[in-house]
Amino acid sequence: MPSSRDRQARIATYAVYAVQGLSFASLLVQVASLQTKHGLDEGALTLLLLIVPVFAGVGSVAAGTFAARFGSRLLLRVAQPTVALAVVLVGLAPSVPLLVPVLLVFGVALGAVDAGMNMQGVAVERRYGVQVLNGFHCLWSVFSMLAAGWASVAADLPLPVIMSVPMVFALAGSLVFGGGLCTPEEEKVEDAPAVAAAGRFPWRPIIPLCLAMGFLYIGDSAVSSFNTLFMKNVLSAGPQVIPLAYAAYQATTLAVRLGGDLAVRRYGPAAIVRIGGLIATLGFLGVVVAPNQPLAIVAFGLTGVGLSVVAPQSFSAAGKLDPAGTGVAIARVNLFNYIGFVVGTALVGGIADAAGLRWAFAAPLVLAAVIIALAPGFEPRRQAPNPSAA
Repeated sequence: MPSSRDRQARIATYAVYAVQGLSFASLLVQVASLQTKHGLDEGALTLLLLIVPVFAGVGSVAAGTFAARFGSRLLLRVAQPTVALAVVLVGLAPSVPLLVPVLLVFGVALGAVDAGMNMQGVAVERRYGVQVLNGFHCLWSVFSMLAAGWASVAADLPLPVIMSVPMVFALAGSLVFGGGLCTPEEEKVEDAPAVAAAGRFPWRPIIPLCLAMGFLYIGDSAVSSFNTLFMKNVLSAGPQVIPLAYAAYQATTLAVRLGGDLAVRRYGPAAIVRIGGLIATLGFLGVVVAPNQPLAIVAFGLTGVGLSVVAPQSFSAAGKLDPAGTGVAIARVNLFNYIGFVVGTALVGGIADAAGLRWAFAAPLVLAAVIIALAPGFEPRRQAPNPSAA
């Protein structure tokens, strides 16, 4: 049975995921407002937004090096409040020259937190000896939706107020629960090979996980960035119908993650990822051939079902492949989150310009199918659970 200390660490890790979902979504849902505030055209906005994933990749890599020496708890106690404060400053920035450095800081801190929180999630999972990562990602989704709901309810308030209010709770949650996270000693695995403990982790075992993570986020960026344009320009949907495609994607993502841990415990991660890849492939195929709005909404929902299982299992498998519990493997896998987002936006956008939006979704269709072939990499040789969790 898990100890009271293990349960405390699990609650603290839930808080980290919740705060990160709240913080990221609080900025993401205000992109259109920021565009209006600063008078940006589409090209300038795209270049500005690319700052975040590019520097998040830098933050993720740096997080792996930092956490290998000092643990992810200290990393999160510094980086997560920085994310919250950066969101506030984004809302306050009066001009683009001042907005750019804030987005740079936000990106680096975002990448560090994304890597660090999954290091903590894997550490808790290791101590419990059962799958728990889907539950953490589920809470991330819930608080992302709460941030979007707040932005809708408070739409008439000044932008700095809309973005600052959730960050009061984010900052408080980070500071209150941060002390309960796993310590560096609790993250490490006893008697680990020296090569892993030194942080010199080989790339080869995690390549399937990195590729799957990248392909997942190519699909995610396709849905997130282009679903509204698809519904409006391809299927002639009205303002009330357009948001339903993304709502279906997020709703199915949340629903699957609610029961994801139980499914993985019963059928194993490789089987769940294989099924997820198949469902995502069918979902993107449905988008490509959708003759009407209702079927397109269903298809976008299917992509959420399929893609939602990949990220938690990628981090879980990376943790099993890192016998020292250094977090290096997790940071590297997390890097492909941002690579996938950047590549996906450029790839799908380029195909859309050349051949139309309908055919643009054929690219994530093919890559989702490749995830099926990568599924065996999600079931590496398991490490023994930490005895302290017994």
